[in-house]
Amino acid sequence: MIDLQLTILIENTAPENSSLVAEHGLSFFVQTRRKKFLFDCGHTGAAWINARALNVDLSAIKFVALSHSHYDHAGGFKKLLNFAPIETIITGENFWAEKFSRDDNGGFKYRGCGFDEKFLAERGIEQRICRDVLAVDDDAWLVGNFKRRYDFESIPKKFVCGEKKSPDDFSDEIVLILRGRDGLTLVTACAHCGILNIVADVRERFSLPIACVIGGLHLIGATNERITRTLDELKILGVKKIFPCHCSGEEFMNFCGNRLSTGFVIAID
Repeated sequence: MIDLQLTILIENTAPENSSLVAEHGLSFFVQTRRKKFLFDCGHTGAAWINARALNVDLSAIKFVALSHSHYDHAGGFKKLLNFAPIETIITGENFWAEKFSRDDNGGFKYRGCGFDEKFLAERGIEQRICRDVLAVDDDAWLVGNFKRRYDFESIPKKFVCGEKKSPDDFSDEIVLILRGRDGLTLVTACAHCGILNIVADVRERFSLPIACVIGGLHLIGATNERITRTLDELKILGVKKIFPCHCSGEEFMNFCGNRLSTGFVIAID
């Protein structure tokens, strides 16, 4: 019997000859034995069109976890409210620090979620903050506030936040942890803090092996040396399966072979 299941509602790619929509973004529908919820909302709201095609009942969803406040993960939240009776969103700390990226001409482009605390308050939606480990139920947790252990996992300087456009440390980033029979599964949206930093920290906190890593690993443009080192270190940390998508980078996804796309269903057993 399958106890936990992930369905990718939207991702950068979609299967050929399907009616599913793809966009630069990510959204997971999560089912545990007791809960149904969303981890991220994609960019435009196209995820909710896919949800209908995938027979996912959004009217049963009452809470959403947002991995961080970048547009491609949180931008679809506002349109979700047309389909789901959301009562609660769970975020990391500093979620409201507005996000920007530097462009090639020295300017800044807004990269934030497109809504604020006032928007939630006007709709009676509660915000809960995950500062370290927050239990969703007996089989699922949200985790944030990661230690930085691997120096080569640096955050690109183009990412800045706040009025002063300070370097973004992604202190708002959270990941989803699911308990399987063979260990933990770590679901990451972008791994801006570094996938090795995240895996090592979760492994230490739970004192359990991370058997599987799913999601965006933010290795776009990574050198072969970094990809090789990352895979070697993940193996040392005990990771046995990797299912990359979104921002993992074509080279990394092709190297791993287990590439995900919109509509892909993963059983955590």
